[in-house]
Amino acid sequence: MTKRIVLIGGPSTGKTTLLNALKAKGHTCFDEVSREVTKAAQEEGIDQLFLTQPLLFSELLLERRIKQYQEASQLDQQFVFIDRGIPDVTAYMDFIGQDYPGKFKEACNVYKYDHIFVLPPWREIHTTDQERYESFEEALNIQEELIKTYKAYGYKPIEVPKADVENRVAFILENLDLCL
Repeated sequence: MTKRIVLIGGPSTGKTTLLNALKAKGHTCFDEVSREVTKAAQEEGIDQLFLTQPLLFSELLLERRIKQYQEASQLDQQFVFIDRGIPDVTAYMDFIGQDYPGKFKEACNVYKYDHIFVLPPWREIHTTDQERYESFEEALNIQEELIKTYKAYGYKPIEVPKADVENRVAFILENLDLCL
């Protein structure tokens, strides 16, 4: 049975870089879906859908993350790495103080991941761009909300040390035995 491994962390903590390095080593990985949702909205003239319509944005994320979860379950792989999980959606909504329907929490309880690795905020690698607009201070606050949310759903995230990409990959691969 495929184990679903989620990488979490605030904005600009190195999740995408780490996921790309895992892909390069032949591991099956699912990319973060929020960038595609943001880009699609920008093509329709909405600069930041999360800021203007956070509930709609989050509903789109929830749908796509559930789809990723289900797709991962159908693969014949020992591990599948996923950039952000379903609880990220509620964490961000809680972070901005946005109410959301019960289906969000229900999804967090129904679709359970096998292991969570958390990448800490790291000022030296923090950047902003068209889709990632949060300051480093906001990233710190988001990080706290993410960890609080995942723990509330019974997860015990393991922090990935600040190190070069190769050492971060090695750390995760060395700790996968916790998932077996």
